Amino acid sequence: MPRVKTSTGMGQHWPETPSACLCPGRNGAIVRKDPFVAFHINKGLVGKYMNSLLIGELSPEQPSFEPTKNKELTHEFRELRATVERMGLMKSNPVFFLLCLLHILLLDVAAWLTLWLLGTSFVPFLLCSVLLSIVQVQAGWLQHDFGHLSVFGTSKWNHLIHHFVIGHLKGAPASWWNHLHFQHHAKPNCFRKDPDINMHPFFFALGKVLSVELGKQKKKYMPYNHQHKYFFLIGPPALLPVYFQWYIFYFVIKRKKWVDLAWMITFYVRIFFTYVPLLGLKGFLGLFFMVRFLESNWFVWVTQMNHIPMHIDHDRNMDWVSTQLQATCNVHKSAFNDWFSGHLNFQIEHHLFPTMPRHNYYKVAPLVQSLCAKHGIKYQSKPLLSAFADIVHSLKESGQLWLDAYLHQ
Repeated sequence: MPRVKTSTGMGQHWPETPSACLCPGRNGAIVRKDPFVAFHINKGLVGKYMNSLLIGELSPEQPSFEPTKNKELTHEFRELRATVERMGLMKSNPVFFLLCLLHILLLDVAAWLTLWLLGTSFVPFLLCSVLLSIVQVQAGWLQHDFGHLSVFGTSKWNHLIHHFVIGHLKGAPASWWNHLHFQHHAKPNCFRKDPDINMHPFFFALGKVLSVELGKQKKKYMPYNHQHKYFFLIGPPALLPVYFQWYIFYFVIKRKKWVDLAWMITFYVRIFFTYVPLLGLKGFLGLFFMVRFLESNWFVWVTQMNHIPMHIDHDRNMDWVSTQLQATCNVHKSAFNDWFSGHLNFQIEHHLFPTMPRHNYYKVAPLVQSLCAKHGIKYQSKPLLSAFADIVHSLKESGQLWLDAYLHQ
C-alpha cells in the first residue's frame, strides 16, 4: 500500500485507486496525493467521502515515501503545479468552448443541407458523410473536455453538458467513457490497469517488455509478427462500427445506466428522422456506418499516436509524474494539428494536468519541458505523420521481439 505523511508527521495507509488520494490526518490535517489533485476540481467536497477508505496509520518510524518513486521529481512537479495555478492556467475561456460547440452544430446542419439542396447522388452523399464524420470526431474531443471537468468551475455543469455532448451529439454513454478513461489516466500503458491496451495479448503484442514476456511463455493468439499489417484491418476501421457500436448498449443495460440510455436514444431518434426521409432506411444505414467507419479511422490514429509507441509494461508503482511521462508523447503544435486532434497533440501536458482547459496546454508546455530536461527525462514531440508511422513501426518491432522470444528463448 502507498504511504503518505501528514503535516503532523504521522503517515497512513491508503488504497491505490484513482480517487483514493486525499488523506485526512490527525487534527484535521489533509494530505493530497498527486492523482487526487490531478483528477478533481472540488477537492474539499470529494474529500468528505474519503474517510471510509482509511485503512490505518503508520508508525512514526515508517518511511512516508516509497523507494520506487522519484521524490525530488514529485516535489518539483508539485511546485510547478502551484505555479500553473497561480498563472491561472487551470481556468477556462468559455468563449473557446462555445466556438467549438458552434462549429460542430454548424457542420451538423451543413451535412443535412448538402443532401437537401444537392440531392442524394454519390458526391453529395460522400460529402455529407465526411461532414458528419467531422462532427462526430470534434464532438468526441469536446465531450472529452467536459468529461475531464475542464470547462466549468463546478462538476455539476461539466457533467450535465458532458451528457448532452456525448449522449445527444454522439450517441454514447457518459458513464462508459468515465469508467474507462479515468482508469487509463490513472495508470497509462500499465498492463491490466489501462483498458486502452486491453488488446494485448489477444489481438496485438504491445511494448517490448510484454511482447518478450509473451514469447517466452510460448503464447500465440495471433501472428504478432504480422500485426503491423493486420492493424490496418482490425484497428482503425473496425473499432467504432464493429466493437463500440454494440458494446455501449451492452454496457448501459448491464449496469442499468438508464439516464445515459435516454440521452443515447435522443441521438438515434434525431439522426433517424433527419436522414431517413431523404435517404430511405437502407440509405440511412449506409450513411450511418460510413460515418462510423471514417470516424473510427480518425479516432484510432489520433488516440494511439501518443501511447502505443511509448513504454508499455506492468505497473511498477512509480510516482505520478514518471508514470505519465513514460507513457505519453506529443505531436508538434500547429493550427491544423490542434484542431485535428482536439489538442491531444499535447498529450504530455494533458496527462499531467487532466483538468486543464486544452487551450492552455501550449502555455504550460515550456515549463514541463524544463522540468523534464532538469531530471534527464526525454520530452518527445513529433510531426503528425511521423507519429502515425511510429504506431506501425512500434507494432512491427514488438511483433518481431515476440517472434524472436517465441522461437529462441
